[in-house]
Amino acid sequence: MAGIGDDAAVWQPSRSHLSVITTDALIDGVHFDAAGMDARAVGHRAMAANLSDVAAMGARPVLATVALGVAAQTATEWILDCYRAMSALAGEYGAAIAGGDIVRAPALALSLTIVGEVSRSRLKLRSGGRSGDIVALTGPLGASRAGLELLRRPELAVDAADARAARAAFATPRPRVREGRWLAASSHVHALMDSSDGLSTDLARLAVASGCGAEIGRVAVHPAALAVARAAGHEPRTYALDGGEDFELIAAVAPRAFAHLAEGFERRFGTPLLAVGKLEREPGLRLREDDGAVRGLTPAGYDHFAGG
Repeated sequence: MAGIGDDAAVWQPSRSHLSVITTDALIDGVHFDAAGMDARAVGHRAMAANLSDVAAMGARPVLATVALGVAAQTATEWILDCYRAMSALAGEYGAAIAGGDIVRAPALALSLTIVGEVSRSRLKLRSGGRSGDIVALTGPLGASRAGLELLRRPELAVDAADARAARAAFATPRPRVREGRWLAASSHVHALMDSSDGLSTDLARLAVASGCGAEIGRVAVHPAALAVARAAGHEPRTYALDGGEDFELIAAVAPRAFAHLAEGFERRFGTPLLAVGKLEREPGLRLREDDGAVRGLTPAGYDHFAGG
C-alpha cells in the first residue's frame, strides 16, 4: 500500500485494517556505544527507535521480532537483560516480542522488526503536509544529544536535575505511541513523522515528501540540552536541530485547527504541543532568527549513509 519513503511500510492483510511494518538495524560503534551503556539501555533504545516509527504512522504496535548478533564472550545475563528491556517497553504499548534469532557476530548488532495496525482513515504519511500547515512537535528537542555529551564528557558541570534528564533521554527515550495515535485521529493533522535524525534533517524530509518547503520560527530546545550545551561550549540550538534520537513526533497541522488541537493535546497528555514553524510553497528549509531575519538552513542531522 505504501513502501519505501515513510517511517514504516504499509500492507493491507484484510479489508478491516492496515498493517505498518518497520525494521531498524543498530550496530555497536555506529548507532550506539555499548561500552558506555548497560544491556537494558541498549535494548530499550533499540525498541524505542522502532516503536517511534510505528507511532509516526498513527499506528498501534502489535508484535516485534528481534535478531541479535553478539560476540562469543557476551554473557548470557547481558543478553537476557537486553531482551527484558525490549520486552518491557514493547509491553507498555500492548506489543509482544513474537520471535527472532541470536547469532554470533564480530560486533554487537540488533535488528528489530515491528508490526503495527491502523485503520485506513487514521493512517498518517509524511507526504500529507500542505503549504500553510503549522509544524508542531510533541516535545522539545536536544536532550538525547545532551545525554550523549555527558557520556563523552562526564566532568561537565551541570545541574544534577538537568544531568539526570539528559542521561534518561539518551538511555531510555520514550516513544510517543499514544501521542501518535491521538494525533492520527484528527483529520486536521495532515502529516506525521518522528524526529530521530534531528529536526533540520527530518523536517526537510517531511517538506520534500509533501512537495513543500518549511520555515522554522522557533527552535524548541529542551532545558537539559540548554544546560549541557552551554557547559560544553556549544550552541544549544544545534542540539535540537541536528542532535537526533529524541523520538518526538513532528506534525503538520491545519492552521485554523491548531489552537483547538493543542488545547486538547495538553489536556490529554499534560504537555504542550509546540508550534515551531510552518510549511511553505517555496522549496527548501529556512530558519527565522530572533531579529526576524530569515536564512537558509542546511540539514545537518544524522545521515545513515554518511554516518553523521
